Amino acid sequence: MAAALSLAERGVGRTGQNPSVGCIIVKDDMVVGRGWTQAGGRPHAEAMALAQAGEAARGSTVYVTLEPCAHVSQRGPACARLVADAAPAKVVIALQDPDPRTAGEGMAALKTAGIDILTGVMAPEARHNLSGFLSRIGRGRPFVTLKIASSLDGQIAMADGSSRWITGDISRAHSHVERVRSDAILVGAGTVRADAPQLNVRLAGLEAYEPRRVMLGGGDAPQGWEVIRTPGDIARLDCNTLLVEGGAATATAFLSARLVDRLMLYRAPILIGAGKACLSDIGLTRLADAHGRWQLSDSRSLGKDRLEVYECAN
Repeated sequence: MAAALSLAERGVGRTGQNPSVGCIIVKDDMVVGRGWTQAGGRPHAEAMALAQAGEAARGSTVYVTLEPCAHVSQRGPACARLVADAAPAKVVIALQDPDPRTAGEGMAALKTAGIDILTGVMAPEARHNLSGFLSRIGRGRPFVTLKIASSLDGQIAMADGSSRWITGDISRAHSHVERVRSDAILVGAGTVRADAPQLNVRLAGLEAYEPRRVMLGGGDAPQGWEVIRTPGDIARLDCNTLLVEGGAATATAFLSARLVDRLMLYRAPILIGAGKACLSDIGLTRLADAHGRWQLSDSRSLGKDRLEVYECAN
């Protein structure tokens, strides 16, 4: 299952409204098929792995990170039917699909075909991997990551607005990986007008990736951009993952609305002093309310910089 979850990571941010799923097929202690959801959402992981396994899938064990879909769409057959027709001996599933079109129906179809089912294997890891899809289905909005690149004293620019570059090359490259893993990237209207950001991916081999670009606020947006008026409008984007990149007013607005699920703080070992702070008033009235909300999930050095990742606990 760990290998299947690793494969699923390959599609995060590039599968449209579909979840990014991984699948491994094992027979006689050998991997005979593997797959992950492809760009745009098709083929699904199971279809890719079964095509690779061929006849070797019969009597095998299939490991899949999400319950095989049970609904037929215009884009392809139901994976539960494909798996059942391949006649494996056992299917191991990390998570049940919360999509009401499947929601247990995929497992039921496999059981009807006489296939043994085991569920819940590495479920916490699968929930992390599928956080965007689970958020869209369960909460009706994308999973939101807020990225902040600042000095040690929390400044994102000099007093005159200059900010290139606070963090170093390695931090910026890491943030571009996060762009690839996001369905859409959002910045505020002020940032759009002041900086004319491209929000593209400047990493070798990934230059062709074109994220959806979203502007928060009023006024005209560049051609090809989408516009939402308030953070609460993110449900209209109908995507799994959203990366919020700034600036300070936008970060403050999302935190005030309690719409941030993950914080990525890139800190450079510099002090700016009188500059532009990364946040303003987020509506906090008691210091006690600030505690216990964020849990550190990752911390690492990126060259001279430091990255800290926090998950929202409540």
